[in-house]
Amino acid sequence: MTTAQIKLPPKLIPVFSGGYRRIRGAHGGRGSGKTFTFAKMAAIRAYMAAESGRKGVILCAREWMNSLKDSSMAEVKGAIESEDWLKNYFEVGKEYIRTKNGNVEFIFTGLNRNLDSLKSKAQILIAWVDEAEGVSETAWNKLEPTVRSNDSEIWVTWNPELDGSATDKRFRKGELEGNSMVIDMNYQDNPWFPNVLDDLRKRQQRTLDPNTYAWIWGGAYRQNSDAQVFNNKYSVKEFEPACNWDGPYHGLDFGFSQDPTAAVKCWIFESKLYIEYEAGKVGLELDDTATFLNSRIPGIGEHVVRGDSARPESISHLKRHGLPRIESVEKWAGSVEDGISHMRAYEEIIVHPRCEEVCREMRLYSYKVDRNTGDVLTSIVDKDNHYMDAIRYAIAPIIKRGYFTDYASLL
Repeated sequence: MTTAQIKLPPKLIPVFSGGYRRIRGAHGGRGSGKTFTFAKMAAIRAYMAAESGRKGVILCAREWMNSLKDSSMAEVKGAIESEDWLKNYFEVGKEYIRTKNGNVEFIFTGLNRNLDSLKSKAQILIAWVDEAEGVSETAWNKLEPTVRSNDSEIWVTWNPELDGSATDKRFRKGELEGNSMVIDMNYQDNPWFPNVLDDLRKRQQRTLDPNTYAWIWGGAYRQNSDAQVFNNKYSVKEFEPACNWDGPYHGLDFGFSQDPTAAVKCWIFESKLYIEYEAGKVGLELDDTATFLNSRIPGIGEHVVRGDSARPESISHLKRHGLPRIESVEKWAGSVEDGISHMRAYEEIIVHPRCEEVCREMRLYSYKVDRNTGDVLTSIVDKDNHYMDAIRYAIAPIIKRGYFTDYASLL
């Protein structure tokens, strides 16, 4: 029996392990390697089926396909070319790909025009839908029952755009069958992320607005909403603190259960708030916290660190074990809202690119929205706020108490 060793991004290994799965999928931003990996695995599965004597097709679909140039054919050809043993097993022509024994062939189609004709195709072994964000609910309802042979599978890859799209609801937010797996995957998960793309990513991080950058490279939903607390208030730029800057200010929010322990290092200069370093981890033991933070935030152990006053026992422990200047932050009724008002009052909040979790929360931290009217409310959604809380704690002494409540009384 011939064996072959293939290299996959580690995050995708569980997706293709464990035998049969009805649904396999990955969503995320550019440069993750998900499309190439799914193309290669489609070729490998075609090889395995043909060798075992099974006959059928690998259906490669996209929402729109006016010609083969719009299809996944180039990706499949490239994946086959990347492995000599695959290259020797397939017949690859200008308009076709099939195993040399004729058992399995690839068919490329557009779902927008050819859905009703899919039923007439030969037995579908795998239906791989790439660029699946725009596939309609009608298309999914027609496609899924068409892929009905024994052990047939549906593979889905897409770059998210709309929260609540048909693909999003079906394969990300909906309940999948127990033997299915869909993961989030971005450029950080690709061990072969090319330098040329990394240069482009870094340039776009400097030039694009944070929401667009997060959509393209971080697999985030495309959004620019008035409900976002810091919408149009922050940017992502490299910077080097100078000796005349105020700070540093350090803040620490303790983790609970699945929430991360989160810490930040901040500066203030000319009416701008700068976030220089972050450190965070889910499941961080208290005994390991000081060592973890000292290894990731330079100088934190030498400065005042303001931590969540809800955990006085943790403050006391860290004061004796690695963070001697840590102290409990003062809180008051409306302190969250006052802190947000203070942060929004800065001319700009500038986040260093290394602070990826701060960037993520800056984008996601949101006001509640009335479900009936769509009105943006003044209360805050209690999520995506661990680093936001750490920033508030860091600068708590200069936040004006009662700013929010005084302002709200004028409305």
